[in-house]
Amino acid sequence: MLRYLVDGAVQDRTSGPFPYGTTTVNVLGSFVIGLLTGLAWYHGLGGTTKAIVGTGFCGGLTTWSTASWESVRLVEDRLFRHAFLATLGSLALAVTGAVAGIALGAVL
Repeated sequence: MLRYLVDGAVQDRTSGPFPYGTTTVNVLGSFVIGLLTGLAWYHGLGGTTKAIVGTGFCGGLTTWSTASWESVRLVEDRLFRHAFLATLGSLALAVTGAVAGIALGAVL
């Protein structure tokens, strides 16, 4: 439900073919799983909590299959620059979000 709401809210405020909504939910989910990982590594967050929130919440929030499909759609529409940015940009932002989450989890 949250993925649908965030994706719709972000995509409605942007224009053009770039999948801003999908990128947003994937980066947000990566940040949350990074935060959980930082809390587990540095503060002993329980494995059950990490599994439930990480797998349940983040698994339901993120949508990498949709990101892949949107990149293929951009290639089919011959929007190669958008496809390149959507694919590598989303990955880079998601990794950055996860690292930021781990760093925040370490200092909390």
